[in-house]
Amino acid sequence: MLDIAYNSDGLVPAIAQDEASGEVLMLAWMNDEALRRTLATGQATYWSRSRQEYWVKGETSGHHQQVVGVAVDCDADTILLTVRQTGAACHTGNRTCFFTQLTAESLS
Repeated sequence: MLDIAYNSDGLVPAIAQDEASGEVLMLAWMNDEALRRTLATGQATYWSRSRQEYWVKGETSGHHQQVVGVAVDCDADTILLTVRQTGAACHTGNRTCFFTQLTAESLS
């Protein structure tokens, strides 16, 4: 049995990565139940910290994440979901949440 290293709020970061391109799509949070639901259904299920409820990616937007694989990092404190993404992963409508480039000047 693998012990996931949940933080003090009972959450672990979960990174969604596109199966075909390898592109990092988004980061969300999972608790034990969200992880169990994801493994059982094959649909990415997260814990919404703002709404304090479970959400299945695409349930309202139609932008689903079909889970192809689930891995944990060497410290068991981050989950990696390999997914088939339908539509945009980001709530802004972008394919990925990581579309803003940072430079040293942008932090000044």
